[in-house]
Parts: sequence; C-alpha cells; structure tokens
Amino acid sequence: MPSPAPTGPSRPPVGVIVDGYSVGKYLPAAFRKLGADVVHLQSTPAFLDSVPPPDLRPYLANVVQDTADPGRTAARLASYAPCGVLPGQETGVPPADRMAELLDLPGNPSATSAVRRDKYRMIEALRAAGIRCADQLKSDDAGEVLAWAAATGYPVVVKPLSSASTDKVSVCRGPHQVRAAVAEILGSHDIFGRHNTEVLVQSFLAGTEYIVDVVRGPGGGRRVCGVWRYEKTLIGSRPVYDRDVLLDPDAPQVAPLVAYLDTVLDALDIRFGAAHAEIMLTADGPVLVEVGARLDGLMDPGHHDSCLDGNQADLLALVCVRPEEFARRYPGNTLYGKHREGMVVHVQTTRGGVVEAVDEDALARISALGTVHLAVPRLAPGDRMRPTTDLLSSPLRVFLTGDSREELLADHRRIRLMAEDVFRLAPG
Repeated sequence: MPSPAPTGPSRPPVGVIVDGYSVGKYLPAAFRKLGADVVHLQSTPAFLDSVPPPDLRPYLANVVQDTADPGRTAARLASYAPCGVLPGQETGVPPADRMAELLDLPGNPSATSAVRRDKYRMIEALRAAGIRCADQLKSDDAGEVLAWAAATGYPVVVKPLSSASTDKVSVCRGPHQVRAAVAEILGSHDIFGRHNTEVLVQSFLAGTEYIVDVVRGPGGGRRVCGVWRYEKTLIGSRPVYDRDVLLDPDAPQVAPLVAYLDTVLDALDIRFGAAHAEIMLTADGPVLVEVGARLDGLMDPGHHDSCLDGNQADLLALVCVRPEEFARRYPGNTLYGKHREGMVVHVQTTRGGVVEAVDEDALARISALGTVHLAVPRLAPGDRMRPTTDLLSSPLRVFLTGDSREELLADHRRIRLMAEDVFRLAPG
C-alpha cells in the first residue's frame, strides 16, 4: 500500500510519473525544484525486464496500476491530490492519458492514445487530416510486404509498430533485405517487452532528419525546447546515428519544421505535456518519421541547460505544477534561446564480446576534453557489447558544448579515436 499522503496547509503539490524509466528519471528532480513531490505509477504488475528499473527513492510511493479496474488506481492516486499525470517513457503514455482523465487533470484524450503509440495509426491519423506523410502498410505476412515494396519502389523502411531508439529499423533496398527485416521483427519483442506480431513498412523519405522537442501548456501555448539535426551513417541496411547537432532558432529549417509539427500535434491530440518529434525535411517539405508524447529520450537536462535557455524536463514540471507561470513566461507559441553550440555523439563500435571492465582513465581522458559536458558509458562489466547497428548498441554517449562548431567537431574526431579504449572485453 502507498504511504499516506501528507496533510495540512503546507502540503506540497504532487505529480504522478507513469513508468519513470529511461529519461523519466529526470522528472523527480524537476518537480523538487518547484517544491513539489512525486508519486510513481507502475503500469505493469512487475517492472519491465528489457530496461533498467526506475529508481523509486525520490518518490513518495509506488502505486501498481490495477489494469482490471482503472478507477481503483485513480482513487489511490487521488489521495495525493495530484496536480498532473505524466508519462516517463513510451509505455506510460496510454495509462497517463487515462489517469489524467479519471482525475480530471490536464492531459491528452485516452480515446486517441493509440495514435500516439502505434506508428501505423499515427501516420494514418495524419493522412486523414490531410497532412503530408509517408505511404505505408502493416502486415504479418512477408509476401504481402514484399509485394507492397515492389509496387511502391525501393528503398523502403521496415520497423516494429511500437518501439523506440531505432530498434530493428531497416532501410531495405531489395527483396532479400525486406525478407531479413521482416523475419527479424516477427516473433521478437520490442525494447519495452511487447510481442511483435506485425511489421510496419513505409516509403523511404529522402532528406535530412531533425529532432523537434516541445512542451504544450493546458491553454494550448507551445514552447519549442530545441531543434537538432541528426547526422547518420548507413551500416548495412541500418541508419545509425552518429551525432545530433543543435540548430540556431533562426536557422532556415526551424520555421517550416515547427509549423509542420504544430499541425501534427493537433492531428494526434497532443494537447498537453511534452512531445519529441523526428521529422524528415524532404524536397517536398517536412514529413513526420514519428513523434512520442513524452520527453526526448536522449535529453540530459544539465547539457541542455548549458547550451539552451532551459530543458524539457523542467518545462514539463513547470507546466504541471505552475501552469499559470508557464503561460506567463511563454505566452502563445515561442521558440528556445541558444547560448552555445551543442552536440551529442553516439559512439559506434565494430567489436563484440562481454565487457570485462570500463577503463576509468580512458573515460576520464574523454571527459577532460574542452567541450565535453558528460560522457556516459552505456555498458557495464558483464554486459555484452555488439557491433553498432542502432542507438541501443551504441556503447558510449558523449554530450558536448562549446563556443564554436569547429571546437565540437574537433573533439568529436578525438572521441572517435579514444572511445575504443573505454571498454575492455573478456578474452575469447
């Protein structure tokens, strides 16, 4: 049973975080900055075994969702008089929608939760609204996928219906690659433990991909928290992220990307809270790759504070705890301010094996580079390293900030040379 909620006139506001895995770990600190407490809502009977469990120490309590009786879960949460319910990661999106609705709090309608989680429904919702989007098919039959790809024309993109971090996403340039991609997905599980019974195949979007992160207030006001350009390399059939580069708010790509995203948010009923969008800027204009109704999974608040005028986690907490202040500080639709250059490097490796040790001296040498804000090993002793094919298999993430793009690029080159020394693999 949860701990009893505090009572009395000095009782602080309380936010509910659903599935505080991954980037959701930053929300408790963001709420504490505003003098608020947090309660964790666990959407599954047991923690997911596909991702590290959330740290429950900052929370007043952990409430396990009663999937058979959402009203009972809402009643338990109501004892804390929460000011908002927010998803900590993708799996928290539908239950956060439902709980906010039951508690009569700002949120997104639960009737349309599926269009914010299922990538096929997401794109079909855009099509129904007359918004530029990819052609697509979902199927559990490899033959049907092959026939669609042949009729559409190669290349095509094959991926799971609901996942993240470029998990099992393949750019296929011929039938043999399509067969391999479909075989890999069907019968497997995505990174959230969901069984893949169908695949999604989409027309290939030629262009440059961008990140656009936003927070929307209960009155509809929207704050863009940052726009970043993805720079990728193709390893086999996999588009592998090399680095994310922060754009100036007055860069020519920003205005059309943001204007397009505003139409997407409306079409997908993302009326409140955070959104993390990946958008391809093609010759015909912006086209959505996908959008999550939650925080940017690659965000580090300290890094964003070092190069921007705020971070998405703090803004999300503000819109939940002090919506009037959010509306006053960010009236209408506003853009971020940029203080310094920013970059995130996703280190790639061709090695495979079991990690025997992390060389702290090698890591310290990378951390000592002039532009490095934070270097985060993504593997620990005992973990298995595999050659990089997606974001999940990048063994090291490095956050950079500097006064010039040239500084960052120079340190990026140094990091690529130094990174292999960070992990020592067991013999054999």
